[in-house]
Amino acid sequence: MFDIEKNIPKHWQIKKLGEILKVSSGKGIKVNLLQGGDFPVYGGNGINGYHSEYFIEHPKLIIGRVGAKCGVTCITRPKSWVTDNALIVDPIISEFDIKFFQLKLEYENLNKLSVSTAQPVISGSKIYDYEILLPPLPEQLAIVSKIEELLSDLENGKHQLLIAQQQLKVYRQSLLKAAFENNGFEEYILSDTTQKIQIGPFGTQLHKEDYIDNGIPLINPMHIQNGIIEANYFYSIKEEKRNSLPNYILEEGDVIMGRRGEMGRCGLVTKNESGWFCGTGSLYFRPQKEKLNSLFLYYYLTSQPIKKYLTDNAGGTTMANLNLKIVNEIPIYLPSLKVQQQIVDELESKLTVCDNIEETIKEALLKSESLRQSILKKAFSGQLI
Repeated sequence: MFDIEKNIPKHWQIKKLGEILKVSSGKGIKVNLLQGGDFPVYGGNGINGYHSEYFIEHPKLIIGRVGAKCGVTCITRPKSWVTDNALIVDPIISEFDIKFFQLKLEYENLNKLSVSTAQPVISGSKIYDYEILLPPLPEQLAIVSKIEELLSDLENGKHQLLIAQQQLKVYRQSLLKAAFENNGFEEYILSDTTQKIQIGPFGTQLHKEDYIDNGIPLINPMHIQNGIIEANYFYSIKEEKRNSLPNYILEEGDVIMGRRGEMGRCGLVTKNESGWFCGTGSLYFRPQKEKLNSLFLYYYLTSQPIKKYLTDNAGGTTMANLNLKIVNEIPIYLPSLKVQQQIVDELESKLTVCDNIEETIKEALLKSESLRQSILKKAFSGQLI
């Protein structure tokens, strides 16, 4: 039974979607036909190409039918093609505003009706049995108008937050760039300032039987997020195996870096991660303590000039890949340890402010999404107009 709240208008009706609309599958199309042509081709995630033909004359409401976009709604352009990854909606009643139903079905999140297989799939029969509250057409139009007015203001605010977030990233990099510019300091290469630079073990050094749950964590690039090393204890090895490969055991003060994919993804090994294991996809630097401050090195390696240096010099065709020669020869300008610490202290003071602003922006973005859902909830329960 549909749970009706007392404040929902009495003249609104409870209807199954099967009493309002019918759905049909789009037409499959070969990938090599998606290049060129004037007519957009829609799949479950919007436009994914263009074709020389169309079979949809007028705008249609479509629903993603399969995969990650299952249940996602979209309105097509006139003269378009819809693939079989989406369902095409046709009304069977006259009081049907396409924009109202696009917003309504988006809010209802039809993904929850999908069948759980290797990937989610949604069927017409599941959709037809789903109940909604249906207002008369004039109220559908009024609701859409009010939603668009409110969401326009909300989207503008969200856009400004995203701009601020991007500007913050640029500012962070400008701080790092300024901190590590050559100010007359002596030039070295990293191999001259480290005890060890160690590439992770070959895959042949670890075998299936070495892996266990809740053992010694292996640290690969995926385990380094925004400078933080995050263990996955389902991806770990036996202590005996770790001890048999001492070159790859991490120590406090090491800087671990992903050597594949995204360049400059680093984390500083703290006391908590000491004893963990450098994974095959990573490498680590162990500074000479009398020459190089670990935090100075960490921030240096995450700066944009070094990311560019690594990207320009990395090998690999399908994925950027660092080798020992490349990382040994990374140039670095080093002041005294005292000055290094001063640079680190100043950086951390400013980056802490950035972190606080970033957290405020993230909270505001979450609130904007919550407010969006609140607007839609009120709209579709008769409380907005």
